[in-house]
Amino acid sequence: MKTETLIVDHNEHLATVFFNRPENMNALNTLMAKELFTVFTELAADRDIWAVILTGKGDKAFCAGADLKERKDMSLDQMRLQRDLFVQAFKTVSTFPKPLIAAVNGYAFGGGFEFALGCDIIYAAENAVFSLPEVSLGIIPAGGGTQNLPRLIAPALAKELIFTGNRLTAAEAKELGLVRKVTSPEKLSEEAELLAANIMKNAPLAVWQAKKAINLGLNVDLSTGFALEAECYNVCLKSADRDEGLKAFNEKRKPVFTGQ
Repeated sequence: MKTETLIVDHNEHLATVFFNRPENMNALNTLMAKELFTVFTELAADRDIWAVILTGKGDKAFCAGADLKERKDMSLDQMRLQRDLFVQAFKTVSTFPKPLIAAVNGYAFGGGFEFALGCDIIYAAENAVFSLPEVSLGIIPAGGGTQNLPRLIAPALAKELIFTGNRLTAAEAKELGLVRKVTSPEKLSEEAELLAANIMKNAPLAVWQAKKAINLGLNVDLSTGFALEAECYNVCLKSADRDEGLKAFNEKRKPVFTGQ
């Protein structure tokens, strides 16, 4: 995948996607939105990729939100067209069907925080700072922030953070349950990769179906959730990896999963 604003590294079944505009605090511009949609669509379809880490190049920012300098001379119609592209990018990340780990290094403001919220698990460096400051610019978080944040923490607290635009340190975000682990900046990549490896030792299709069952089940009644869970289970039941898992258990050995 040839991209200008992203770097995609592959290490066997793991892909790491870097926001790659460190000179602009990895801010989201029009081209990056297009490339995020393309990259995550391709990674979703690539059955050889079992998990993904999303992080930022440099040590200052994960992603500092939208590139407001790019918008300076845009007409209202141009901003609306850009907005459509941004929504497409946020949805592609938030609905990514495989395990997606955010490794947040530095600032995660606005859209950067929203990209992290769209991931399954957030690991953060000690210097990470989170904020949704959009109301100070006369707009609202619209990359999933008003939807994902109150699903992850108490709605009243989410409202306070969105209404004020206040910042959270990595430690504060961990205390709220938004961040799973805080580490030194030097160890962030290593820790995220260890988590990915721990996930990828399991049957990938089973992990993907578990993610689907969890995400779809969050917003339905319990009876419907059980039906969704059964549907996802039945997908695994017909897989080669399920047969391999059962065979390996009875042979007292580690399974060799293929994603089939």
